Amino acid sequence: MNDVLDGVRDHYRATGLTERLKAALAVLGREDQLLTPQQLDALDQFHTRGLAATAELAQLAGITADTSVLDVGSGIGGPARVLASTRGCRVTGIDLSEPFVDAARYLTQRTGQSEQVSFRTASALELPFEDSRFDVVLLQHVAMNIADRARLYREIRRVLKPGGRFATFDVVANGSKLHYPVPWARTPATSFLLTADATHEAIEKAGFRTLVWQDDSEAAKSWITERRASGPPPSPNLSVVLGPDFAQLFTNLGRNLMEGRLGILTAVFEAASTKPRNHMENRS
Repeated sequence: MNDVLDGVRDHYRATGLTERLKAALAVLGREDQLLTPQQLDALDQFHTRGLAATAELAQLAGITADTSVLDVGSGIGGPARVLASTRGCRVTGIDLSEPFVDAARYLTQRTGQSEQVSFRTASALELPFEDSRFDVVLLQHVAMNIADRARLYREIRRVLKPGGRFATFDVVANGSKLHYPVPWARTPATSFLLTADATHEAIEKAGFRTLVWQDDSEAAKSWITERRASGPPPSPNLSVVLGPDFAQLFTNLGRNLMEGRLGILTAVFEAASTKPRNHMENRS
């Protein structure tokens, strides 16, 4: 378990990330100049279809200004900031990578949202929150780095209020070997894709009822096609975060999608009304 977590941390280590972001953002204005979350979308949206996917997931999950949201695997905070600005909700993000959390806090200061959006370094398999804390939990392009799906989904269920919603937008396996490296893994050692059916089964076993289940693979392919046609991404972009091989990571993501080696899933679940298992039971 620790070896796997260390491998994932290494993939997202991003040493010196905040300083790189400060340098890259100089093109958008002075350090004391507030930015909008939308200005950062080429830089901080780590999932296919970017802002559009986050907006659709928020709509499907019914997020409003009164909703308390946990973003699991929040990266450098792009979706959390967008949700707060467009939905008016409060968002807490957790991520395994300390440099990502530091960068998320910095970018959130730059958008003036630090009172509404916060971040913590933590594992998705051991969420540092009490039972029944949140109305909605989001998981966007994260589960593919997690081998213990049963524990992941139990933890999400534990921190959700009864009747709360779990909204996921993730990559699923289609039975063929992938071309590596990809954005979430440079080798198969830290890639743990499940099929859509296996994902569905694991989530429902954790105490959820399906509300929305849709295959967004074709929409993702269209997005890839549009990105290819539009030429190089605007600057600053994800290469600041993921490094100089970002272009290869994105190319392989598109190739795997187009060849049907993986798919994209959007789903929303409702937490069962029964009392969640206690903290220690979830770790047995």
